Amino acid sequence: MSGKLYLVPTPIGNLKDITLRALEVLQNVDIIAAEDTRQSLKLLNHFNIKKPLISYHQHNEQGKSQNIIEQIKEGKNIAIISDAGSPGISDPGSVIVLKCIEQNIEFVVLPGATAITTALVYSGLDTTKFIFRGFLPRENKDRKPIIDDLINRSETLIFYEAPHRLLKTLEFLYESIGNRKISMCRELTKLYEEIIRLSLEEAVKYYKQNAPRGEYVLVVEGKSKEDIDKDERAKWDLLTIEEHIQKHMDEGINKKDAMKKVAKDRNMPKSEVYKHSLEI
Repeated sequence: MSGKLYLVPTPIGNLKDITLRALEVLQNVDIIAAEDTRQSLKLLNHFNIKKPLISYHQHNEQGKSQNIIEQIKEGKNIAIISDAGSPGISDPGSVIVLKCIEQNIEFVVLPGATAITTALVYSGLDTTKFIFRGFLPRENKDRKPIIDDLINRSETLIFYEAPHRLLKTLEFLYESIGNRKISMCRELTKLYEEIIRLSLEEAVKYYKQNAPRGEYVLVVEGKSKEDIDKDERAKWDLLTIEEHIQKHMDEGINKKDAMKKVAKDRNMPKSEVYKHSLEI
């Protein structure tokens, strides 16, 4: 009989945030695969869990995943844990999940602590829709395509960042997307947890005077409807009303409906658009 793979979330700071189910799984599996065995040993010792530990991190997960699967096929139950939070979310785990699906290996994903939703609620920004992009690349030339893809999105944006890169990232965001609201959540659930809510401009000034400490979750305001509408109107300003009507007709819309769309696009009376349609 094959065993099972368990993806087990660990606390992002406060050890009390581990679930009873997570503890039960860790106590009963045969092997625990950990992102950093030294770090995980602190957690396991705290809860008096004694299990064989193997290393499973981003630099070895391609090769190690198949090895873990072979042990599961032999009947072993194996848990994967990351240093903090849920495996597979900006942490090792997604590779082995795909391999399990491909090879019809049963796996169980446990719910638990995650910095993403904790920071999102703390931010006070829109929680109905959001985009999580993890750590941005180090170089601005590699970051730019990602931000260009996000700049016009209305969803709240969430990033992870390390203290030594924080100021550079804040400066990049300010220069790229303008002066939006940002919530900087530091050391979540830990003793020195801190939530700072500022504008991006204020955040850059703040961290030029205050050295960043600890790991950060950055929650950034999405593009406002007002700015989206403004940009949309600016786009149509490049066309005459006649060209605007023709553009919609070229997309396969009949003339009457094209006129309605132009009136809505430009926030102008339909009667005014009708006068221009006589030229078409």
